[in-house]
Amino acid sequence: MRLLILALIIAFSACTGDAGSKTVSANTAPATNQQPATQSSPAKSSNSSEGPSKEAIADIDSPLMGGPADFTVKVRGAQPGLSNLIGFYAEEHFRADTTQIQADGTIRFQKPDGYPQGFYYVSYAENQYVQILLSDDQTFKIEADISNIPGTIQASGSDDIEAYYANQKFEQTYNAEYSALGQQLKAAEGTSGEAALKEKQKQMLASRDAHLDGLFKKYPNSLFESFKKAGQNPTIREDVPDDKKVGFYRREFWDNVDFSDKRLLRTPVINNKLKRYFDELTAQNPDSILSSAYSLVDRTISAPEYNMFFVNWLMRKYEPGKVTLMDAEAIHVRLTQRYITKEKAFWADSMEVYALQNRAYEMGQSLVGMAGPNVTAQDLDGNTHTLLDKTADYLVVYLFTPSCEHCMEQTPKLIDWYNEWKNKGADVYAIAIDTDEQELREYVKKTGMPFSYIYDSTNRSIYAKYYVNVTPELYVLNKDRKIIGKNLKVFQIETIINQDKAKG
Repeated sequence: MRLLILALIIAFSACTGDAGSKTVSANTAPATNQQPATQSSPAKSSNSSEGPSKEAIADIDSPLMGGPADFTVKVRGAQPGLSNLIGFYAEEHFRADTTQIQADGTIRFQKPDGYPQGFYYVSYAENQYVQILLSDDQTFKIEADISNIPGTIQASGSDDIEAYYANQKFEQTYNAEYSALGQQLKAAEGTSGEAALKEKQKQMLASRDAHLDGLFKKYPNSLFESFKKAGQNPTIREDVPDDKKVGFYRREFWDNVDFSDKRLLRTPVINNKLKRYFDELTAQNPDSILSSAYSLVDRTISAPEYNMFFVNWLMRKYEPGKVTLMDAEAIHVRLTQRYITKEKAFWADSMEVYALQNRAYEMGQSLVGMAGPNVTAQDLDGNTHTLLDKTADYLVVYLFTPSCEHCMEQTPKLIDWYNEWKNKGADVYAIAIDTDEQELREYVKKTGMPFSYIYDSTNRSIYAKYYVNVTPELYVLNKDRKIIGKNLKVFQIETIINQDKAKG
């Protein structure tokens, strides 16, 4: 499990970008023994006493195992060969075991200490699988014809297997009928027959609920019950205005998930819900993403495995330089401050916490909406340039590396933009990083760079000022010297300036 956070540490220390971008050093502490202190961790929340127990923390790396495993999946018509048992963990697949497919299509898996409980695929041909739920009882039989597995499957010997395939058969018929009804409703919209079809739709939905309730009562406390409930979507609220429906839907989206059941992390349901929650139900801006993240992660204070997985998933999904999102750094900074602390990140050691907190400190000095940090340094001819001494209404801070492929593309475009805007209230302040004097001098001469640039080989003047994940990086400061844009291409600068002007 701790491989997740270790992967983050490795990714953060590398900070490489697309082909042509170099690892940059503007965020490396200057050559001195006195490094800036990391931002202090937030105070422990008032409900921290309800956090995971020592037993829960110790158990975080231990999957729930089933009893002795001895089950067969017989696919009549399958050809002899190898069969793989493919399991899930969070968003990853893994091969749990391999066995032979017998001449009659029988596939048998045996393991004295059982397999981790969760959702699995049993392969019977290339890219062809039978789905199974493995819980504590891992002795069962499944039979089906290769020509129509869903329609011919017979399962016995395990509550979870029996419940899963009883539901699969129901859903096969139900989904076909419900889809056909949807087409009829679309054709009948605005006609006298629409009301009757909507009533039939409600009856079908009620029949599905009754079917599931019957299975839950017949197989209580099963993995199937937990798995199926977690996958159910909230009911769209009819008692609230239309503009409030999505908000309620989002808030209730995780209500059916039992976070005390860590077996669900070994099924596809949690990862699928995460993708829908953040990609479809959450507006793609840092404030909205953080609001959704806080709402979800705060639910898992007493569920250590989920807490760890959700924090790591979010940090990787919104890693700066990997997403087309303005100010992804804000997401990293706030998540780190809130969750990756000595008190809360029990799944990381102190050095890992320090590394991430230090990265958050560096990122946190130049978030959108903050005052732009001042920078004073010299160019190669010894001329001193101070960023906030510039008087133009809008300032562009451009961090570049001469050998960076994307910088070679963006610098000429920025020069053209500057020549157009220098008399329209804008100026450029360029910061050269990850280079040397000779390389930079040749670059300035080659490009004819007409705006101010600075170079500080010690990093003292630029450390923790304007964060750069990969070059080129481009910030925009307004008349109040607030950061109004970052992670931009040159063609986007004008849009950011015009949006700021429109605010008055």
